[in-house]
Amino acid sequence: MTRYSNELKASVLQKMMPPQNIPIAQLAQETGITETTLYAWRKKAKSQGVPVPGDGQNPEQWRSEDKFAVVLETAALNETELAEYCRKKGLYPEQVEQWKSSCLHANAEAADRRKALADERKSDKKQIKTLQRELNRKDKALAETAALLVLSKKARAIWGEHEDD
Repeated sequence: MTRYSNELKASVLQKMMPPQNIPIAQLAQETGITETTLYAWRKKAKSQGVPVPGDGQNPEQWRSEDKFAVVLETAALNETELAEYCRKKGLYPEQVEQWKSSCLHANAEAADRRKALADERKSDKKQIKTLQRELNRKDKALAETAALLVLSKKARAIWGEHEDD
């Protein structure tokens, strides 16, 4: 197993990350380091909290977790620091603001959905109750009609046909 210097690792990781965002396959070809090693370095960097090591993707295609990591990392930055951070990462401040807004509204949208589902469930229960009442009423009417029909047949059998004068 070849041992690489920390400076080389840092340099390669920097190339993986935005704004350079060089794909791992290309880095492996340029540096002679195996793709497996590069993927392991990227995975280790992510596990250590380095947000969004690049994978050759456009920032809009990043995973939600990576966008959220950027939002967390930039939360305490002022406008100038945010601009500098974005330049280093190959991002636009507007993107970070949009991601922040999405994060802030994510729970609100979930609460709105829960409320809408609760309202829908309530109206469904009310409709079911109304339909059950109507079904019971119709069942009773049908039973009454069937009873009258049976009684009228029995009455004809006992007294015969009714003749009108």
